[in-house]
Amino acid sequence: QGGNRVHRWTLPGLHWRSCQAHATHTLLQSIGEGSTIKMLEMTPVPVSASGWSKSAEANQAESERKRTSSDPMWDSRRFGGLCSRDEGEREAALVALSQGVLLCVERGAAAEGSVSLDKDTLLQMLRVSKKCPFRDIRQKVAELLHTVQEHGIEIPQALGRGPSFFIPPEEFAEDGAQEGRQQVLIEAFVTFGRLDHVTMVMGLHPEYLGTFVRTQHYLLQMDGPLPYHWRHYIAIMAAARHQCSYLVQLHASKFVQVGGDPQWLDGLSAAPLKLRRLNDLNKLLAHRPWLITKEHIEALVRPGGEGCWSLAELIHAVVLLTHHHSLSSFIFGCGVNPEPDHEGGYAFRPPSPRPTDSPGTDDRANRQGAADALQEVEALMRKMKLLQEQDEEASQEEWATRFEREKSESLLVTPSEDSPLPPPTSVSRFAEDPDFGYEDFTRRGETTPPTFRAQDYSWEDHGYSLINRLYPDVGQLLDEKFQLVSNLTYNTMAM
Repeated sequence: QGGNRVHRWTLPGLHWRSCQAHATHTLLQSIGEGSTIKMLEMTPVPVSASGWSKSAEANQAESERKRTSSDPMWDSRRFGGLCSRDEGEREAALVALSQGVLLCVERGAAAEGSVSLDKDTLLQMLRVSKKCPFRDIRQKVAELLHTVQEHGIEIPQALGRGPSFFIPPEEFAEDGAQEGRQQVLIEAFVTFGRLDHVTMVMGLHPEYLGTFVRTQHYLLQMDGPLPYHWRHYIAIMAAARHQCSYLVQLHASKFVQVGGDPQWLDGLSAAPLKLRRLNDLNKLLAHRPWLITKEHIEALVRPGGEGCWSLAELIHAVVLLTHHHSLSSFIFGCGVNPEPDHEGGYAFRPPSPRPTDSPGTDDRANRQGAADALQEVEALMRKMKLLQEQDEEASQEEWATRFEREKSESLLVTPSEDSPLPPPTSVSRFAEDPDFGYEDFTRRGETTPPTFRAQDYSWEDHGYSLINRLYPDVGQLLDEKFQLVSNLTYNTMAM
């Protein structure tokens, strides 16, 4: 980090995000100009998510009725109250949570060892005790978990060390956080109901996190063409294309919380036809966006077709898809660790006994691995800086020589024979045609597909105005994000 700016490698995925946005808006612009479908008049459909979600609300009410009838204590609002901006409301929610937990523990003791607290509740308590930005709430929920353990109930233990495998946990310490950064983290917590690892990593650049939170809040929680639970399901579909189990788990939980039918989580085949028809566009946007044509859009918005999309709905879906494709890249690039309440982020086992004066073997191995990774990154940065200095001094003849050398060497490169590990079923069930992936669009000896030249497209002239007409305010939010990333990266990305 240099002053108020950021080097390229610290924001992996942001360039990919802007490229995806450019490809998407160019695609929709071409449809708006050349399609013969009469319905593409560039006017938004004035339907709010609240008008769409009556069935979702009914599903949520029914699920809550079943949950509260079986056990009056467990309600997501018990934890939601901890996310209030008002200190009094947070304190009242904490008291209610403590009373409910202790009541269940006493019931279990009276029933001679029967299970009294469900796994989901224990995991939510673990998450709040580790990731709540309010220190008093963190400490009191941790004490509550300790009380539960003293009553003989096995509690989950968080795995991993910090939000990122690459970044030392000390970087995220609350004591050393800037005031502006801590305020943005609190805002994210009260907005989304949790402080996840992605937010904490982005919080190292508070200005960018602020624009990200505003954009994500608008896409997922404000009024728009798509119902709320559909938005989270589309996010699941996008993350599954990149095998990002982190986002799949995160949005599967949110999907149920906003009233989505849990049966849809059995896989893409269990979703409505209208969502399934989005699959081809999703995989092209994720892996080979240059193959998208206006026919793909026309097939989705053609009037009278089964599972027909309006153009306003489709642009909302496309923004969600590209946003979460890029976010998947960011998660992998920053080595974001699983959440404490996600699979791979916890274990129901007692902590291993270790001497107090020396770290455990696992911690030493993790620290050594992180240190090695950081050394590799630093070496790469030094090499990139050296190459950049050499490039500035190179003549045209030297550039031509380098190009010919790289061209001849690339012919000798053979594809790796190592087959990638298959994704877990919890992810692959949301992605049809899993073998479909990136392929070089300039293969030698093959017909070159139509390509889009960056100089033929301008976000300001094409993308911004189009998206604002179909999905108001999103264009402005994206524009602020692109401008900020360009400034943070010395005008080398996102524009």
